[in-house]
Amino acid sequence: MDSIDRKIIAALQQDGRLSLTELADRIQLSLSPTHRRLRELERSGAIRNYRAVVDPQAVGLTFEALVFVTLRQADQATLRAFEAGVRMIESVIEAQRLFGDPDYLLRVVTADLAAYARLQDEELSALPGVLRMDSTLVMKHIVSDRPLPQS
Repeated sequence: MDSIDRKIIAALQQDGRLSLTELADRIQLSLSPTHRRLRELERSGAIRNYRAVVDPQAVGLTFEALVFVTLRQADQATLRAFEAGVRMIESVIEAQRLFGDPDYLLRVVTADLAAYARLQDEELSALPGVLRMDSTLVMKHIVSDRPLPQS
């Protein structure tokens, strides 16, 4: 990956709807090489997908919680089952496995506190291997959906 590839990635992180012509103009490269480089970035997986960034409030998802999950045991079968279960819960919009305790961090969005309580009682607590869940509520986003640094 060279500086031109990094420029392509930076431009598309700012505006994923750029036409190929606009992208070529922005990175100051002709159309054909820009197209070749873009396709290679997509093929290699450096660019994984294109999507719209939606404001949760605008679609009625006004409640957000960070859920720290500790599992009873960390054997392979439990980890796989827990992760498969998490993938099935639509309200979990991010999930990370952590080193140490807790084992996982889940970012969850729902319409309101009552919807979150139902989700926790009916789905999150029923995930395989859960020993303990600690939640904290998100008050405000300071940095969100920031493009990756170019370095």
